[in-house]
Amino acid sequence: MYLIFGLGIIAFIFSIILTPIVRDCFRHFGIVDHPDGGRKRHLSPIPRVGGIAIAVSYVLSFCLVLLLPFSYDSEIARALPGIWKLFCAGGLIFATGLFDDLVGYFPWQKLAGQLWASMIAWFAGVRIEIFPDHPMSLLWNIPLTVIWLVGCTNAFNLIDGMDGLAAGVGLFGTATILLAAFANQNLQLALVTMPLAGALIGFLRYNFNPASIFLGDCGSLLIGFLLGCYGILWSEKSATLLGMTAPLLAVAIQLLDMCLSIVRRLIRHQPLFGGDRGHIHHKLLNRGFTVRKVALVLYGVCGIAAALSLLMNALQNRFAGIIVVLFCVSAWIGIQHLGYVEFATARQLITKGTFRRIIDSQTRLKDIEQRIGNAASIESCWQVLCEACKAFGFQSVRLSTASRIFEESFEAGNPSTVQIRIALPELQYVNIARNISDDQFAMVGLGGFAQTVSTALALKLEELDTIARRKREVQSASASLGEEKRRSAAAAV
Repeated sequence: MYLIFGLGIIAFIFSIILTPIVRDCFRHFGIVDHPDGGRKRHLSPIPRVGGIAIAVSYVLSFCLVLLLPFSYDSEIARALPGIWKLFCAGGLIFATGLFDDLVGYFPWQKLAGQLWASMIAWFAGVRIEIFPDHPMSLLWNIPLTVIWLVGCTNAFNLIDGMDGLAAGVGLFGTATILLAAFANQNLQLALVTMPLAGALIGFLRYNFNPASIFLGDCGSLLIGFLLGCYGILWSEKSATLLGMTAPLLAVAIQLLDMCLSIVRRLIRHQPLFGGDRGHIHHKLLNRGFTVRKVALVLYGVCGIAAALSLLMNALQNRFAGIIVVLFCVSAWIGIQHLGYVEFATARQLITKGTFRRIIDSQTRLKDIEQRIGNAASIESCWQVLCEACKAFGFQSVRLSTASRIFEESFEAGNPSTVQIRIALPELQYVNIARNISDDQFAMVGLGGFAQTVSTALALKLEELDTIARRKREVQSASASLGEEKRRSAAAAV
């Protein structure tokens, strides 16, 4: 027990000494994060490599304990047979984040480093095992382990967008796993988590608002990866899906924020690895919370999740299903109050039949495009256009071609109408008008209808013009040939 607390105290002392040194060195060399007025709203350039102080403090605490005259090296050797392999995996994650902070990586390069480190951790014995005795267990055990580790790693990376947030929630997750290790008398898990807790406490002295140093990717990736590993080690290096529910709750807020980000970006067709201001902490800031208050609120939520996680551990997962369901319901209620427009829109699409109407409208547009393409004359095109405008609820339509003008009204004019001119080749056009208050107008989209009509009519008018021109050329050639024959006949007479 003294060894464990000694590791934490040593890591804390190293961290509180090394953090300002790292901060001042990188500030001197100009390796800082500059404010941009957007997502980066800090007032002055701040060094972004605080993970160096955490990583060095973590490793030095073990090294110093092994060098002390009253060393517990035999105890460490017995308790941590795979610690150096785990250090290799953590070192690779740290190097990946550090290179990204200093040089910059493409997203796929960061993901490759995370996958590689996850495989090293798996070979070191950090494994989620389902039916371990089954001959095909590796087919799902390896992917589950890798997905869990990569997910935890990126969850902390994504939530690291505000002073003290990632380090603070990381400390809550570490403390939760540490308390579970003491409760389960898991010496190995307690030994590896205590120095991380000490290093994070020392680092938060300089990272809490107003921060003088940021974690950077080297810090956020490392914390997320280590907590992912410790979550698996929660039960003697082996975890089933049921056993993973308690570790899952310990890092639930980070994983929830990551899942929300992925779903939001998929809905809006945005890059998954791009940055935005749609994270949970950004939503709280938009509601008028200060940076400190946002951090404290999320700390409180993490504390509740930690308490539930430890309760599940104490109950040996007997009521895990009920606890997880209650947490998920509470989280969903909280998400509703954050004002995510994407989810409200998606819910409206599903519950109010809008999704079906959109599919119906797109199907009609394809049908219109095909019917215009099959039309044999401009009159046929006009007939298709009139039927389409009437079906979509337009008030009037006007088609102006090089040779004729067509016009039709379907209902009396309304002062609140929107009109649009669809330009066609050679100064030809289509004018359409519609009631702007019509609900279907917003759902169908005037732009989609206009684009379909513009593309289909432009092609058809060009085709009809080509056919008409060829007919005129044939008729002209026939007339010329007939005139030549008449002249030849007259000359012969």
